[in-house]
Amino acid sequence: MVDDSKETSITEVTDKDNDDEPKKAKDSPVKIDDEGKNPSVNKRLNSHDLIKEFEAAQQKTDLPEIYVGDTVKVGVRISEGNKERVQPYEGVVISKRHGGLNKTITVRRIFQGIGVERVFMLHSPQVASIKVERRGKVRRAKLFYLRERVGKATRVKQRFDR
Repeated sequence: MVDDSKETSITEVTDKDNDDEPKKAKDSPVKIDDEGKNPSVNKRLNSHDLIKEFEAAQQKTDLPEIYVGDTVKVGVRISEGNKERVQPYEGVVISKRHGGLNKTITVRRIFQGIGVERVFMLHSPQVASIKVERRGKVRRAKLFYLRERVGKATRVKQRFDR
């Protein structure tokens, strides 16, 4: 048997007027859990917050700290027919641009005597891995002056403190 004297009806609780608290709208975004202890907020996201949340979900978390002047090895996914393989691309980072999901690095290498530069979007699914081979000691944010140099003049001093 259930003792009905301790139960209060739902209509009694909701019909009480308390002048100290402002009245809440019927479709209030605050819900109370089963126990009534932890209120959880159902937020309706505006377009800006929705885009930020989506971008945060797409970003990679295991990227190393990359600086301009570093020699990096980027594993690039290449699909040939129905096969997929990872091809390494090693070179010096000559610039970093943007931020967040759109962060890019430009990597320069010398291939058969010709300078080749590639721009990689760090959070792209085409970039399988990034490994820093050695740290470079430079005093500029962009190393475009390396384009005019050939041979040993393109070397960057090594940095040991990072």
